[in-house]
Amino acid sequence: REAGELSAGLFDRQARMIAQAVTGTPGHVNAMAESVGHFVREIGPDNIFEGDVYITNDPWMGTGHLHDITVVTPVFRRGIHIGFFACTAHVVDIGGRGFGPDAGEVYEEGLLIPISKFAERGKVNDFLLHMVRANVRTPDQTVGDMYSLAACNEAGDRRLQAMLDEFDLGDIDGLSEYIIEASRKATRAAIAKVPDGRYDNHMRVDGYEAPVDLHVKLTIQGDQISADFTGTSGPSRLGVNVPEVYTRAYACYALKCAIAPEAPNNTGSLDPFEISAPEGSILAAKRPAAVSVRHVLGHLVPDVVLGALHQALPGVVPAEGASALWNIQISARSTDPMANRPPAEVLMFNSGGTGARPALDGLSATAFPSGVSTMSVEATEHVGPIVVWTKELRPGSGGAGMYRGGLGQIIEIEPRAGYEFWFNAMFDRVIHPARGREGGHDGAPGGVALADGTQLRSKGRQKVGEGQRLRLSLPGGGGYGAPQDRASEAVAADVAAGMITSAQAREIYGHKDGEDD
Repeated sequence: REAGELSAGLFDRQARMIAQAVTGTPGHVNAMAESVGHFVREIGPDNIFEGDVYITNDPWMGTGHLHDITVVTPVFRRGIHIGFFACTAHVVDIGGRGFGPDAGEVYEEGLLIPISKFAERGKVNDFLLHMVRANVRTPDQTVGDMYSLAACNEAGDRRLQAMLDEFDLGDIDGLSEYIIEASRKATRAAIAKVPDGRYDNHMRVDGYEAPVDLHVKLTIQGDQISADFTGTSGPSRLGVNVPEVYTRAYACYALKCAIAPEAPNNTGSLDPFEISAPEGSILAAKRPAAVSVRHVLGHLVPDVVLGALHQALPGVVPAEGASALWNIQISARSTDPMANRPPAEVLMFNSGGTGARPALDGLSATAFPSGVSTMSVEATEHVGPIVVWTKELRPGSGGAGMYRGGLGQIIEIEPRAGYEFWFNAMFDRVIHPARGREGGHDGAPGGVALADGTQLRSKGRQKVGEGQRLRLSLPGGGGYGAPQDRASEAVAADVAAGMITSAQAREIYGHKDGEDD
């Protein structure tokens, strides 16, 4: 709710996405563009009735992991089926090991709801709700979110019906065809302006048990473009694997942002991008691979794709950024089992810095490519027994350059008196930081530790005891262009704002007016 990690879209009766909501991550929206077709196939066209609501969290039929629940509702007008509304949101718990990377198979990661009917002809499936309640740590929240998703689609239906009434339309077929075809033509025209050729890029990232190599080959010919991830590392034995639907979602997003940003995002504008990864690789995981934190590598896909596109369109794409969200799932528990202190599950969304852009500094503490908002401290503390003591920008973490990379954050979290917590670390850019571009310096790597200096792992379940503080140092984005080309007044402004120290101004930028700290 606070982070906006949700999405919604309108689909025609052929299951083609016509439009998306303003709020929505690419991993949700672009994956959902594929998933509605799975719903239609599994439910069957002859089994779609007015008053139905469909549901799944199948990672390979939905948006990549069990914590995302997708709800699809058919739209009827005057008794005739005319389309669908669909929406997706991340729920705080779905059972299993909880939101974290330690599982070895998807079966350990929680309850998988196959594509099924949440409601049929207006009657809710009570057995399904009982099954969910019996398998999650937060039954009221999780089931409540399922109802909320169904209500979201219902609200969309009401507004669509009002629009159709206003313009005296009986269906959306003509509107859908026009929007999709116009968007397809606009996107293909934009691709045709990119120089033909083959462009390769490689990026090594932390992974879990071993580093992961991401390879991509972009092939551009006329108004056609393909991204092939052949050469990418094989599967992990832990939960950082990515179903291919999620890889496609973020690869398409990166290419569309750079090539055709003005075209509306729908089936038509997504069709021209052909994305493939070797089956079974870490970017095209097969069942029953563990995929709970597929976002960690999935959010890094745009960086590797944009690195290849930079060769075709210099001066367009940014340097690499922190990219992957620094999500933290906290399970707070009483230190006294006999005390009447309720347990709590808390999910925080945090972001490092983005890469510097060809003509602008990077954005600090900003989620790109996901677009998820960092939540307020007050909202976070409200839902669980934790105290956030520190949440501030991390000076010097942005890569130096003609344009500076965005800064990461420093965050310190402590359990309240009478509590301890376990947290699931799912962090990257700790060993392999974001790289600068065109002479820009790398961003600072991230770090995970206790406030007393005890180093912790960047991935996996770990404990923070009562009286201890977890300290997260989020990575910064890479710089763009040579640091010596940065304007003197920009360096002075960074020092004045605490973005860099005066020592860094002298040593990195050669700024003569810097004084000792």
